[in-house]
Amino acid sequence: MQSYHVTTLNEFIIARQADFPYAKGELSRLLYAIGIAAKMVNKKINKAGLVDILGESGEVNVQGEEQKKLDVFADEQFISALKASGEVCGIATEENDETVLFDDDLSRDAKYLVCMDPLDGSSNIDVNVSVGTIFSIYRRLSDRGTKPSMDDFLQPGKAQVAAGYVIYGSSTMLVYTTGKGVNGFTLDPSLGEFCLSHPNICTPETGIIYSINEGNYRYFPEGVKKFIKYTQEENASTRRPWTSRYIGSLVADFHRNLLKGGIYLYPPTRKAPEGKLRLLYECNPIGFIAEQAGGKAVNGHENILEISPLSLHQRTPFYVGPVKMISVLQSLLD
Repeated sequence: MQSYHVTTLNEFIIARQADFPYAKGELSRLLYAIGIAAKMVNKKINKAGLVDILGESGEVNVQGEEQKKLDVFADEQFISALKASGEVCGIATEENDETVLFDDDLSRDAKYLVCMDPLDGSSNIDVNVSVGTIFSIYRRLSDRGTKPSMDDFLQPGKAQVAAGYVIYGSSTMLVYTTGKGVNGFTLDPSLGEFCLSHPNICTPETGIIYSINEGNYRYFPEGVKKFIKYTQEENASTRRPWTSRYIGSLVADFHRNLLKGGIYLYPPTRKAPEGKLRLLYECNPIGFIAEQAGGKAVNGHENILEISPLSLHQRTPFYVGPVKMISVLQSLLD
């Protein structure tokens, strides 16, 4: 009987430690802690219909959005796991107005900080649609042994040392990059481990999927309207018309497009002239993953990873996908 070796997330992380001569295992332990928290959130999501975890928590987050109970649970789980790791000096999350700083001696000496959306797409929970977690890891700029400053968090996306997401769907996957390509791990329930299932992910050079909430069409900039019309025109040489696919969960939409080839668009509108997605903990990590997989992310004309954040919860227009598809979009934008 032929046997197969399964590479777990922990084994893979340890094997790749040599990619970071400045790290002595801290980043590996940090990534492992994120994997542990993701398992806890996954377990709770899978039981969501059986326990009192669905619906509203009665609280409103800093974005003015009513928090779901699972939002709060996920936020608490990741904060707890990252604090326990001792490798993080502070966290910025969608659910907290201010940064969460860890004040114990071990954490104050930590090299890293994390920006994250603990539960992306949570409005879909009640109807059993895929949701996710998005995370971004930076090296601190302030001196170790001190409390991190706001400047530590307000770094451009190009300064990320690692980024990733977890998608909780028909299977649960953790996808991450440390700037050395993109790798995906699927949670094996029988082992309770994330196992390497998608090594060296490369997005197709182009695709036929576009993902956008066309219900807001009348409020889109003219350039985006032109692009949508372009996708709908018949053209055999460019394999058009394209197919519209929109879930309403950034992680789910991006994950599909990453693997199959497609562009995701969240443009500004009259109601949200600065866009809706958050630069630090949604666009930067997704943009880093896209770039490492051979794609590109922009806010229109500027590379997302080049933008210097001005505030913790800063919003931005966001377009991400294969380079060729982004180039077509940019040629049509005003």
